[in-house]
Amino acid sequence: MYRRVVVKLGTGVLTKGTRFLSQPQMVELARQIATLHHQGKDVIVCTSGAQAAGRAQLDFPDLPANLSNRQMLAAVGQSRLMRLWERFFDIYGIYAGQILLTRADTENRQRFLNARDTFNAMLEYRIVPVVNENDAVAVEEIKVGDNDNLSALVAVLTDADLLLLLTDQAGLFTADPRTDPHAQLIPEVHAIDDSLRALAGSSQSGLGIGGMSTKLQAADIACRAGTEVVIAAGSAPDVIVRAVTGQSVGTRFPAQETPLESRKRWILAGPAPSGRLLVDAGAARALQHHGHSLLPVGITEVEGVFERGDAVFVQKRNGPVLARGITRYSSDDLRRIRGCQSHEISERLGYGYGPVALHRNDMIVLE
Repeated sequence: MYRRVVVKLGTGVLTKGTRFLSQPQMVELARQIATLHHQGKDVIVCTSGAQAAGRAQLDFPDLPANLSNRQMLAAVGQSRLMRLWERFFDIYGIYAGQILLTRADTENRQRFLNARDTFNAMLEYRIVPVVNENDAVAVEEIKVGDNDNLSALVAVLTDADLLLLLTDQAGLFTADPRTDPHAQLIPEVHAIDDSLRALAGSSQSGLGIGGMSTKLQAADIACRAGTEVVIAAGSAPDVIVRAVTGQSVGTRFPAQETPLESRKRWILAGPAPSGRLLVDAGAARALQHHGHSLLPVGITEVEGVFERGDAVFVQKRNGPVLARGITRYSSDDLRRIRGCQSHEISERLGYGYGPVALHRNDMIVLE
């Protein structure tokens, strides 16, 4: 049912409520992800647990809960956490690769594009990205702060179809199920408002920093960007496979719009274009009538000064603007590669960001 999925695994899910990472639980989660992977789906894992792993590795030291100590625990635990994921995915013949992010990697457009390219390259080569916040070096100003919101940013960054937030609760309830025996599961949510936020409780495990309120924040971000969201219990049988195949599990938040519509609105409402690409008749036809990306071979002139990730206009000389989009190359790069075939890009520049100047998914055709 879904092509690309982000699975967020909370600390409580990975420890099963204990002080230690539960290796049998992690193997079971890896098995479910492997099932989807072998079906050809793209699966991205957003994992918590680095600080819990660090505490266990250091025999649970009694430390003040300040930033430097949390960073130290994350530094110790992150490598152990990644080794465990690599070992468990290896059981199923799957390669895994680590990506550590901060908020700055998603707010800066060029770093956003670089991160997206890394994800796309890993997924193209069938490597499962295992993502965590770069807690060991991040200061408060650039921290996302919790892996619920981090997973939502990853879903936006990768154009995911589904964000699956796995927790120690079965979903969102009408009241706190830990204290109210009459609490009922809410199977589907179409609008996140103040009354819904009032239902959200906080984490009780002491191991994680995200509660149900941060999951609602994450769901709001992802749904607005065109990604469907499910909040469900990580301990439920085959929960990942069932959620991805569209079965009723947990609380589902339908996407408010498609990812392409969301991206188009960002391009239209974003910063004013910094430059202009003049194209030949063949490139114009490919954009207008065939839905193609803009290749360097079709560019005849480059006007203005801009960086990779900036917005630019596309038009024929003395003609109307044909399109507006996000460039994969800077103005200096495009002047060096204009008119050349895509396979010549690396030879001319000494590096490359792919075969296209503007990808069709990052472009709106106006004429």
